Amino acid sequence: MAIFHNNGAAQTAPKFFGRRKGRVVRKAKQFLLDNMLPQLRISQAGDFEKEKLFGGDVREVCLEIGFGDGQHLFGQAQKHPENGYVGVEVFQNGVANLLTLISGIKEGDNLPERVCAADFPVNNIRVFDDDVRLLFAQIPDAFFDKVYLLFPDPWPKKKHAGRRFVNPGNLEQVRRILKPGGLFRIATDHPVYKRHVLRTMHEAEGFVWTARRGDDWRYEPQDWVRTKYQQKALKEGRRPVFFDYRKA
Repeated sequence: MAIFHNNGAAQTAPKFFGRRKGRVVRKAKQFLLDNMLPQLRISQAGDFEKEKLFGGDVREVCLEIGFGDGQHLFGQAQKHPENGYVGVEVFQNGVANLLTLISGIKEGDNLPERVCAADFPVNNIRVFDDDVRLLFAQIPDAFFDKVYLLFPDPWPKKKHAGRRFVNPGNLEQVRRILKPGGLFRIATDHPVYKRHVLRTMHEAEGFVWTARRGDDWRYEPQDWVRTKYQQKALKEGRRPVFFDYRKA
């Protein structure tokens, strides 16, 4: 499979490491994957314009890379209906959970004959259910106001370090798609990844760390939305940190 970059050159699709499917998806969630996801899905070959994505203009456009079970993405979209949100997640169960949050449909019995995503209160989320690197090629320069990378797989073993999302190639793309002054937020609870982010972002061009005090990155940002994963980490004694960077 080939993907095309902004310069028109074709390159081989990057190898993906990680799970795409987990436990068997229950009836209601499969119904949402079959009937609701196509209404929210971003096509890899589609036009990437705010008006076409969200059916009208929006104040800010935000991207969450690897939204997990969708709690943070849904919470942000719920609190900020004036914004548009693009969520990327390859894990099918996580995508199904996001659709459950949006629709409120949890039970497999007495499912509706049809479902219309536009009818739900939160209708400012669009989904790309594949590797975000396949999406980079079609995103225009300076498109997003915010990019979130929350609790990514740390790949803690040294031999797997190249699989970490925070790497020079991906950071170049994140910087490109962010508006000047745009926010890139990284959250992690893993000590190896904490050190990796500090070192790699320090060496990356075009990003300015917003920390003003020695420990302010240890506290949740003002607009933070907690997730089940974070709650579990805290219960197990793993304290998350939050790195906010601005595009210079």
